[in-house]
Amino acid sequence: MAPKLKARVQSEGLQKGRQGAEEEDSFRCTAEALRAAPEEKLRICVDPACPLIHRPETQVHEDYGYTLNQTNIGKNNNKFYTIQLLEDSDSFICWNRWGHVGEVGQSKLSPFPSLKAAKKGFEKKFQDKTKNKWAEDHFVDPGKYTLIKVQGEDETQEAAVKADGGPVATVVQRVRPCSLDPATQKLITNIFGKDMFKNTMALMNLDVKKMPLGKLSKQQIMWGLEALETLEVALKAPTDGGPSLEELSSHLYAVIPHNFGRTRPLPVHSTEMLQTKKDMLLVPADIELAQTLQVTSEEEKKAEEVPHPLDQDYELLKDRLQLLDSASEDKVVQTSLEQTGYSYRSLVLLHVWKVNQKGEGDRFQARSQQGSVQLLWHGASAAVVAASLTSGLHIMPRSGGCIGKGVSSASENSKSAHCATPPLLGAPPPVFGFGNLLQHLIELTNLTGMSCGAHCISYMFLGEVALGGEHHITISKPILNQPPPGFDSVIARGHTEPDPTQDTELELDGRGVKVPQGQPVPCSEFNSSDFFKSEYLIYNESQCHLRYPLEIHLSYLSCPM
Repeated sequence: MAPKLKARVQSEGLQKGRQGAEEEDSFRCTAEALRAAPEEKLRICVDPACPLIHRPETQVHEDYGYTLNQTNIGKNNNKFYTIQLLEDSDSFICWNRWGHVGEVGQSKLSPFPSLKAAKKGFEKKFQDKTKNKWAEDHFVDPGKYTLIKVQGEDETQEAAVKADGGPVATVVQRVRPCSLDPATQKLITNIFGKDMFKNTMALMNLDVKKMPLGKLSKQQIMWGLEALETLEVALKAPTDGGPSLEELSSHLYAVIPHNFGRTRPLPVHSTEMLQTKKDMLLVPADIELAQTLQVTSEEEKKAEEVPHPLDQDYELLKDRLQLLDSASEDKVVQTSLEQTGYSYRSLVLLHVWKVNQKGEGDRFQARSQQGSVQLLWHGASAAVVAASLTSGLHIMPRSGGCIGKGVSSASENSKSAHCATPPLLGAPPPVFGFGNLLQHLIELTNLTGMSCGAHCISYMFLGEVALGGEHHITISKPILNQPPPGFDSVIARGHTEPDPTQDTELELDGRGVKVPQGQPVPCSEFNSSDFFKSEYLIYNESQCHLRYPLEIHLSYLSCPM
């Protein structure tokens, strides 16, 4: 049996980091969600660098395969060690590969006369490298390698489940017809599809096939988040006698392999560098969470009749998503889209759903008593649409921009829809000399569109935002991660705002919510602002409550000059 990793290094820092925290930010929400998610069953595939990879009869024996990593900044170590016990017909072989992280390294194939002998050689090498016995709980030992749990990819090798050495065991299952309406079927297909996850990783410049030691498992990402939490505590409140930043950084790089080439790894020595590491890890973490929702139980695998796959995915949303059937609400949404959207692009509202997340609503209820509540536009990465529909909006990875890191919303649809523009469609040039506006928008709301020629199908959100005390700014303040004392939100005031005389009010959960309905009009008092369109930032996720997911079709009317 493969060992279980108990990360002894993190525990003390985690306890200190959680004391006194009244509300979790997106990072801790993600960490807690990963801890609560069911443990995944790892698929161990033959190492792609192994010369036997293309032999269909070659398989990893049971769970006898591991990848180890060791990083020691002080000694300039950043190396890996992989060993697998392979079955090839009636032969048993140990495959070893080792070297610097990011390089193929050296390798060796060692045949053994029997399975027993191969296991003995495998387990001896594991103990030599980790100071742990294979079948026991695995503790990180200073100066030794750390176990890395990576998930095998379907593209590498398909797993075959065999019964007593016989043919592949299969269960013929009857699939019930899908009960969802066509629009919701399309939505579920898009937000749970494998292509969507791959595309989102590519948009974030992350390629699971190029991760130094392979695709990290859910458990491994969780350990990485915990290592970052420990580093955060050490940066905020250094203590005498505790692990140094160099030691804690070495541990982070050991559990989350980094490719530093032949250069010495840099310790995490600032909050900015820590945030960069958090952003890097939150993208695969959010994707893992969405994919974890789709885990099939053993009982479901054995059932003779199963729900349609789309119904199964829909059930993960706990029946909280329904097509909007209220004419009054639909008209308000439609008007807001038409009046505040692009003038040079056609935006057609295809479908609107209504979502009601109980936990999010409970958290929002207290916040909504603080002052102004508005229904505002919000973009969301396709990778986290499913997670957002179950647990609400989170501060997005790489959301740090001209007004800091928070949940961004807009009163004008074109502000958020701007971010839906795929690279092949182009976009209007930056305005008023604000050279990084487009990049800032893309990173801040990151609305993912599926393009086809000069057309694009995108998903957006309308959500209640409890603004409370508003702090207005007209220049960039990228260091903000919370409102100034005495305020609850930050509004980057732009040159235009929807005509306030046309605002309407929707009653949601017994409270009146302001909804912009007019076309944008100039705001003379802010005509010297760095911002063309206003942006609303909250830095506490409980101030936002998702209400309406929308499917929108975008196309050019004419190219902007």
